[in-house]
Amino acid sequence: MTESDLPVLIERPAHWVSGVIFGSPHSGCTYPDWFLEGTKLPPETLRSSEDAFVDRLIAGAPALGAVTIRAQVPRAIVDLNRAPDEIDPLIVRGVPRHPLNQRTLAGLGVIPRVVSQGRAILERPIERAEAERRINAYWRPYHQALSALIAEARTRFGQAILIDMHSMPHDALNHLHGPRPDMVLGNRHGLSAAARVSDAIVAAVEAEGWRIRRNSPFAGAYICSAYGRPCQNIHVVQLEIDRSLYMNERTITPHAGFDDFSARFGSVIRKLAMLDADGQANAGIAAQ
Repeated sequence: MTESDLPVLIERPAHWVSGVIFGSPHSGCTYPDWFLEGTKLPPETLRSSEDAFVDRLIAGAPALGAVTIRAQVPRAIVDLNRAPDEIDPLIVRGVPRHPLNQRTLAGLGVIPRVVSQGRAILERPIERAEAERRINAYWRPYHQALSALIAEARTRFGQAILIDMHSMPHDALNHLHGPRPDMVLGNRHGLSAAARVSDAIVAAVEAEGWRIRRNSPFAGAYICSAYGRPCQNIHVVQLEIDRSLYMNERTITPHAGFDDFSARFGSVIRKLAMLDADGQANAGIAAQ
C-alpha cells in the first residue's frame, strides 16, 4: 500500500509539546478511476470542493511540537466533517427521507451531491451499500484515528486542543458587512472550545496582521460538535482561511504569495503548538 492509498496520515513531533493537534479533513486530492468513471465533472471542477494546500500550510507543525492529522480521500467522495448519518436521499438510494439538516438538504451531506456553485457530482444516485463502503473505508478510519489522538492528548497533558483547518472561497464572504475577515474562527458559539483558547488563537492570527471573525458565516460543523467538550478540557476550533490569500482559485495552484503566507502562518502555528487550556504558552512542557 502506497502513502496515497492510506485513508489518514498522522505526523508526530519528536516531543509533543502541549496536546495540540492540527487537522485537515478536506485536503485530499487523489481521485481514483472508479470514482471518476461515475462523475460528470472534470477533476479541476471536483477540486473546487477541496481545502487545497491546507495540508501544506500545517506541514511544519510537527517540527514545532504539534501533531497533524490529514485525510487522503477527497471531500467529493466522502465528507469527513459530517456525521455518518447525514445522508442525502437524492444521492443515495434506499435512504429514509427523515428530517434533514440544512447542509444535507443543500447536497453537502457525508456523501456530497454537489461541489461549489451547486454543480452535481454524479451522473446518477449510488446504492446504499456503496455509501456504507465509503464511510467504512474512509470516514471511520479518520475518526478512529482522530478520537485516539484526542484521548492520548487528554491522558498525557490533561487537555486536547484540536485546530480543524479549512479554507473558504473568497466570494463566500461577499455578503458580509464591515471589514472583510481573512479568517473565520468557529467554536459553535462557545460550545466546542473555551473562550480563553479561542481568544489565544485569535490573538495569534491578529499578531500577524490578519483580520479574523468569529462564528460567522462558519461556526463549525460535525468535528467541532462531535469532539469539542470544553468542560472536559477538550477544545475544538474550526479555522477557515480565505483561499485567495495563498492560491489561485480558478486554477487551484499556489500563487506567488504562497510562500510568504505559509511562513507567516508558521508563526501562528509556533504559538499555538505550545498552547495550554488557559490560553497560555506551555513553556514548561516545551522544555522537554
